[in-house]
Amino acid sequence: MTEVYLVILFLAATAAGYRNIRAVPTLLHTPLMSGMNALSGVTVLGAMVTTAASVATGSAVLAAAAVVLATVNVVAGFLVTHRMLRMFRSPGAGARRRGPT
Repeated sequence: MTEVYLVILFLAATAAGYRNIRAVPTLLHTPLMSGMNALSGVTVLGAMVTTAASVATGSAVLAAAAVVLATVNVVAGFLVTHRMLRMFRSPGAGARRRGPT
């Protein structure tokens, strides 16, 4: 019966998170994504602690999957943030400047 409550809690958290993210204006996505990368790092740490503390094989597999998925989330978040910030860079900002020749 506990598993049923956990699934219900997961679905409620998913719906609440989707509703909150949907309400964020597009202009704020990049700063919020940078902040969420930090929180996702905490999620990776929590998943690793859960993996280390798991006793049953099924729990260990789910915890290891949580580590992998949270890590993918962090890496993808940094890649998207980097790509979005590159859009605001001036065309000559990335080029190396040479001294007088």
